[in-house]
Amino acid sequence: MEKQSQPSVVYFCRRITADNLVKVYECLGRKAEGRVAIKLSTGEAGNPNHLSTDVIKKFVQLVNGTIVECNTAYDGKRNTTAAHLQTAAEHGFTAIAPVDIMDAEGEDMVLPVKNYKHLPYALIGHNWADYDFTVVLSHFKGHPMGGFGGALKNVAIGMASSAGKAWVHTGGKSNAIPIDWTAIPPQDVFLESMAEACEAVFDHAGDKILYISVANNLSVDCDCVAQPEPIRMADIGILASLDPVALDRACVDMVYNSPDPGKIHLIERIEERNAIHLLDYAEELGLGRQNYIIEEVANESTSNGI
Repeated sequence: MEKQSQPSVVYFCRRITADNLVKVYECLGRKAEGRVAIKLSTGEAGNPNHLSTDVIKKFVQLVNGTIVECNTAYDGKRNTTAAHLQTAAEHGFTAIAPVDIMDAEGEDMVLPVKNYKHLPYALIGHNWADYDFTVVLSHFKGHPMGGFGGALKNVAIGMASSAGKAWVHTGGKSNAIPIDWTAIPPQDVFLESMAEACEAVFDHAGDKILYISVANNLSVDCDCVAQPEPIRMADIGILASLDPVALDRACVDMVYNSPDPGKIHLIERIEERNAIHLLDYAEELGLGRQNYIIEEVANESTSNGI
């Protein structure tokens, strides 16, 4: 890792297109090869805000990726493998790549958390062991519990098995499914548990992982919400980094620095949930840094995308 005094690089392209997604990926200088897992959210049925398959198809197929997900730990259309695959199909994901529900069968991967206050281990979807490289392809937006959802949330909750999701949400108190909402800890414990789950995944992945976020359809609600709040502000663009903490921090900063008056809704959600504590604690654990520089990537002139 670079010396702490040196900022992490976050690449940024304002226009969200298929070609620009590939271009931003190439700027990272880390090739996704072997059997590649593309971790994204397929989105709850009824929620139209998930990543556009028109935008991601070219990149996913370029790296010959498999879209990976884990089942949810609450009622909905993604809490069983059959329902989850049906939702993925309805949202167009199965048409562009194989989709692997990583906790469909087999025992969870139990990954230790070296530096923990809440989670001695994380429970990750069994099939992640089958992959050589992971791309964390996130839709940055708000989140009803975390304040915002970006790369860290996509790993901590998204890569967790259904039992692992319950484990994180309860701060290591219960892995019962559905989530025991009476066991939900104070907010900062939840945020710290997310960071600790990330530590387990990042330690296991080593340098065989990278992070790309598409900041658009900026509702205060996550793609996991069936009927999200309306989109309140304009799209920001595509951001990517080898440092997930810097990436999430850059996305948050771009919300705060946006001239769009609609940002007040997302800022309110972030501050109500004390969401920046996730970044502070992740940095404390050594998962990345909030000190970053933006390298702007020139837009491609092609028209594919949104």
